[in-house]
Amino acid sequence: MVDFFIELNPIYQALLACTFTFLVTALGAALVFLVKKVNQNLMDILLSISAGIMLSSSIFSLIIPALDSSDDIGCNASILLSIGIMVGALLIYFCDYLYNKKEKKIKKIKRNKKKNNVNNLLLSMTIHNFPEGMAIGVAFAGVYYGSISSITAAISLAIGIGIQNFPEGSAISFPLYKNGYSKFKSFVIGGLTAIVEPIGGVIGVLIALRLPILLPFLLSLAAGSMFYVIVTELVPEAMQNKNKERMALYLIIGFIIMMFLDISLG
Repeated sequence: MVDFFIELNPIYQALLACTFTFLVTALGAALVFLVKKVNQNLMDILLSISAGIMLSSSIFSLIIPALDSSDDIGCNASILLSIGIMVGALLIYFCDYLYNKKEKKIKKIKRNKKKNNVNNLLLSMTIHNFPEGMAIGVAFAGVYYGSISSITAAISLAIGIGIQNFPEGSAISFPLYKNGYSKFKSFVIGGLTAIVEPIGGVIGVLIALRLPILLPFLLSLAAGSMFYVIVTELVPEAMQNKNKERMALYLIIGFIIMMFLDISLG
């Protein structure tokens, strides 16, 4: 099974890896069938660990390979990576900005603020899942061109993103259920927020394969997008926990786990 995956075209590798992260999101959304109330403390722990995993993945599976590949093509690594990281963060920032601007206009004519808040969370999660899928796609393209030393580094990135998708799925399905949606509809919508990840994965790998000179830029762009999601979504949510000092330790544990996987398997 492992050999079969390794021998696949990177497009199919990225598609399968992103399908895995999508299914993990759906698994998290399926908690709405199993429990009446989500354990918020457990979710905060998972979010903290996920933030550490994504941070480690961004550095070891994206930034360092981007640095190596920029040296291979003779680019100024510090400038190229800085631009890529900033562009990746700005892409998500402008998506958030445009949506929030539209949301303010909608709130002037709508009275159901709870529904608006759920819709805001729903679109936010969907927007942020796209660059995660793209990051996975670019990582597998990096393996194809030798920028990432081992396919296990790209797989570990997908695993890390999948782990952090689990609490995201429940973070969608439970608010929807509380706001009057059926359990089944809440599950379907919660799971489908990550359907953009396979799309982003295929787009990311196709661009990187067709324009390999852009690979270091795309790797750093994906890292910048993930940095923004970590800072604006995962960490603030986890730090609402009353034991925020403990949440910081869980973040570090997540970072170490992924660092160990990247170094030992990569």
